[in-house]
Formats: sequence, structure tokens, C-alpha cells
Amino acid sequence: MGAPPLIVARHLGKVYRLGGQPLAALQDVGFTIMPGEFVAVMGPSGSGKSTLLNILGALDTPDTGSLTIDGAEVSGMDADLLAALRNRTIGFVFQQFNLLRRTSALDNVKLPLLYSAQRPPDLRAAARACLELVGLGDRVGHQPSQLSGGQQQRVAIARALVNSPRLLLADEPTGALDSQTSAEIMALLARLNAAGLTVIVVTHDAEVAACAQRLLRMRDGRLVADAPTGASAA
Repeated sequence: MGAPPLIVARHLGKVYRLGGQPLAALQDVGFTIMPGEFVAVMGPSGSGKSTLLNILGALDTPDTGSLTIDGAEVSGMDADLLAALRNRTIGFVFQQFNLLRRTSALDNVKLPLLYSAQRPPDLRAAARACLELVGLGDRVGHQPSQLSGGQQQRVAIARALVNSPRLLLADEPTGALDSQTSAEIMALLARLNAAGLTVIVVTHDAEVAACAQRLLRMRDGRLVADAPTGASAA
């Protein structure tokens, strides 16, 4: 038998209140993601893709439906259990890098380990190894202001990897970068995926989405398409 799914979403629904009126951010969304997949999520503003990412990242819970991540049912978890799941299973990469400005690349990457239940014996060595993995072994002492945008995003990716997650969630990871640097970051994510990491990228950029193997397209809170991309045939 093959590996079980990493994510199983069934009939996910999420409703927010806006000015006292209900706003359905997600409606009856369902899919399965297997370990090692590279998936892009696309859709216009307000389509529900950010809400979906927050739920997949255990930052929020659905109002209806069920979600299983790495064998754990998320829907009924309290805040402490959600935090433990995030720390154990999920790495996050954001558009604006979210690095501590006056802190070295090494210490930025090391930070998640301080909150980990299973710390490696040498935190600095673990952080350095992740920086080397993303091609920044010679920048460990640099602060974000001393790095280019692409290098800062590589530090952010290294930070997301330092707890050895099974799932990497990237929210518009190239949105603050030029086209050449964007291509380099997507090539890095593709290499990490080829090494076995499951990657989900939320993007509005069709060129970024084309780097994935599978595309989930959202509209008005619904999943309207789920199909392979050209990259899956490569």
C-alpha cells in the first residue's frame, strides 16, 4: 500500500461576518493532497484562497466540513493542539519575508527551534545547515538590510525548513520580487519538492503556478478546477 494522504479536505466551509452580514469565504471545498505533491492555488481577490491557506496551515479552523492533516483531524482542535500541529508539520513562507530586522540570518532561521518540542542538540548547526541548503552558507551573519530581496526570501525559506516540516505553505512567495529572482525562488521550491517536501503555493501569477504540478483554482469561495499543470508532464 502507498503512503496515506497528507491532507484530506471534505466539504470545507467558512463564514465571516462583515458589517453584520454573513460572507461565505469557503463553500463546500474538498480535495486530497498526497505526500510529495507540488500544488498551486490560484484565484482572484476574494476567491477564498487566503482563507483556504489559513485553514490548511492550522491558523484557522473551518466552520463546516472536515480537514485531516498528517493523520490528525483539525476541525475540533483547540489553540494549543493547532499550535503543536503547526510546529510539528508545517512551514510557512510569506510575501514580505517577516524577518527580524536587527537579527542575523542565522538567528532568524534558529528562532522556530526555540519553540520546538523536539530541539536538535545544536540549534546553530541546524540553522546553518538550512541556510546552506538554500544557498546562503556564506551569509549566516548578515542582517536582512544587508541582503537582497531574493536572499531575504531564501532566509525565510530556511526558517520554514528548520523544524523539518512535511508541508511547506507559501503565500505569494514571489510577490515582492522581480521576475528573475522569482524564477530562482520557484526553482528552489521545486528542488525542495523533488527531495520529497510537499509544497502548496498561493499565487496570482500564472508563471509561478506553472512551476507546480497541480493547480487548484478558486472562485467565490468555491473550488472550480483541480487539474495538472504543464510541469507535471515534464
